[in-house]
Amino acid sequence: MIRNIFLSLVFLTSSMMVFTQHTNILIDDIGSYMQPEEPTIIVNPKNTDHMVGGSNIDNMYYSTDGGYTWNHNTLNSTYGVWGDPVVIVDTAGAYYFFHLSNPQQGNWIDRIVCQKTDMIGGSWNNGSYMGLNGDKEQDKEWAIVDVTNNNIYVTWTQFDNYGSSNPDYKSNIHFSRSFDGGATWSEALRINKVSGDCVDDDNTVEGAIPAIGPEGEIYVAWAGPEGLVFDRSLDQGTSWLEEDIFIGPFPEGWAYDIPGISRCNGLPVTKCDLSGGPYHGTIYVNWTDQRNGTDDTDVWIAKSTDGGDTWGEAIRVNDDLPGRQQFFTWMDVDQLTGYLYFVFYDRRNYDDNNTDVYMALSRDGGETFINFKISESPFLPYSATFFGDYTNVSVYNNVVRPIWARLEGSDLSVWTAIVDPFIVSVDEEEIPSLLSLEQNYPNPFNESTVISFKLTEAADITLRVFDVYGQVVAVIHKHEKIRAGKHIRIFNPEEYSISPGMYYFSLESGNIVMKKKMIFVK
Repeated sequence: MIRNIFLSLVFLTSSMMVFTQHTNILIDDIGSYMQPEEPTIIVNPKNTDHMVGGSNIDNMYYSTDGGYTWNHNTLNSTYGVWGDPVVIVDTAGAYYFFHLSNPQQGNWIDRIVCQKTDMIGGSWNNGSYMGLNGDKEQDKEWAIVDVTNNNIYVTWTQFDNYGSSNPDYKSNIHFSRSFDGGATWSEALRINKVSGDCVDDDNTVEGAIPAIGPEGEIYVAWAGPEGLVFDRSLDQGTSWLEEDIFIGPFPEGWAYDIPGISRCNGLPVTKCDLSGGPYHGTIYVNWTDQRNGTDDTDVWIAKSTDGGDTWGEAIRVNDDLPGRQQFFTWMDVDQLTGYLYFVFYDRRNYDDNNTDVYMALSRDGGETFINFKISESPFLPYSATFFGDYTNVSVYNNVVRPIWARLEGSDLSVWTAIVDPFIVSVDEEEIPSLLSLEQNYPNPFNESTVISFKLTEAADITLRVFDVYGQVVAVIHKHEKIRAGKHIRIFNPEEYSISPGMYYFSLESGNIVMKKKMIFVK
């Protein structure tokens, strides 16, 4: 029996490594009211097994097992539920679902609605709202929680008359806050200095995603007629800069065409590193544009290390050769490690409209990037079906959960992946020659196994074992000076009270991290 289990695990492991490294999980392929798209997701930092998602137009999902299985419900509110879903979680474990409105008494998208549940899987309240301003339209909101005080901040675009080309009608970025867990909201405050038009195109101001700074600053960037601009508040949103800060141009505009996609945009996402690591306080803005041509859309990032006063040049995130499309990017910062994670659609592997989902990882503050595919198979979209306007990703303590829509012909579905950050690495020939880490032998093993590594010169190293959730379960070396040469260590899991299962072991020295997977069976 042990031998059969051993052989089955060998076959399973080799199959997983050949065909997929990051298991894809179907969340929804039915939806309600209309097919699901524009997905959103949040991982609860207090319990990373708990996560909540959503999609257009009124779909809510939750998982209590790390995203392996999902429950599906629909939201209802007397204010109406009309898309642009956003989910966040506060420090007490309450979840908030923000969306547009379509009230029985009122006008289409006349306010931003916030519905709340005090626990995962609980009932959602009817909601509160912000931004109601006569017949003006409120659109494309995003929200964030300040974990130091549980304040909630929301930014969005207000249209005087959505879709109008009349120059008298304007679009502006608005802000509101709640100090009481979403029960009430402050009067909406315009924060941009230069208005946009109402066409919902390049000269409209959109893409306002708020981020929290290390001292409670509120940071937000958006796109519009001036390109990419930035604003901040140092007093919890009471006041903002007298002039918006220019980040950089938005070549060819934020609204562009991608073959097979009904409409596309490169709107920015703003994040800030609060990890306490070497890049603590760095502000990142992530977007896509077509500066290299309509057949070569790319993913970009710009960053500021001085609170947004100055910005570096745009850095390309995708690492493929020119002439392929990458679009609908989103990013998050792991606030424990400081690592940056990006998710985007990618056509680097095809000459037609076949589309994969890729991620990129930066461990050095957005200077270099490792690109890796997370979708198990490509899809071929159909432009007659609305595909939505964004993807999303949420990360905490090495738990990485992207979410995306998949469009096959005219059929939409929503997916996530169990992304394994411990098997994301550069190509072997790019690994610095200081370290080399061999696969343990035997693997799988049922008593002990041999871990071998080589150093070309003496180095301070750490050798650890992690479980599948990224928790350290064994430390063999911790910042120990080891001489040059080949080294062999016998790893006995019983010494660490480790149960049978799948694990990872890592060899680290400075910024170099090498990881391998191993399986312990009984």
